[in-house]
Amino acid sequence: MARFLIPLAIFIVLAIFLGIGLTLDPKHVPSPLIDKPAPAFQLPRLYEPEATISSNDFKGQVSIFNVWASWCGACRAEHPFLMKLAREKTINIYGLNYKDKSDDAKRWLVQYGGNPYKAIAYDENGRAGMDWGVYGVPETFLIDKKGMVRYKHVGPLDPGVWTNNILPLIQKLKAE
Repeated sequence: MARFLIPLAIFIVLAIFLGIGLTLDPKHVPSPLIDKPAPAFQLPRLYEPEATISSNDFKGQVSIFNVWASWCGACRAEHPFLMKLAREKTINIYGLNYKDKSDDAKRWLVQYGGNPYKAIAYDENGRAGMDWGVYGVPETFLIDKKGMVRYKHVGPLDPGVWTNNILPLIQKLKAE
């Protein structure tokens, strides 16, 4: 009898963990990068492949690092808001074009209204994205003047997220 109860108990425990896992919202999974230095990287720029962009480009300013791709449907929804932010010049926006083809990315930017980024790192194989803990696009990181990751948002940026979560933190970080 006990021989049947052990597998049943193991099954029940696994079912409980699975049930808990299925209720978690991936947008609220905390990043292990928060309050740590931005992962080191040096990648070619999308429009100037002979030049590079690196984590050192973030230092000395508060910046947004937005991970996107031409194959990403949610990135399409986010793009007009990024264009608005770029016009307002509240903050420098850097991009990480993730697991994409450079021609597709350039065509996508033209098709959807332009380039909101100060510079775009081209991460064709996704290695830099893995270092940043990217598991879907779009994802956005807020980097402080010292190059530390201070906030991560999973999913498209929109006015609500910007006004309630990101802008107050930007104002605080700029004052430091």
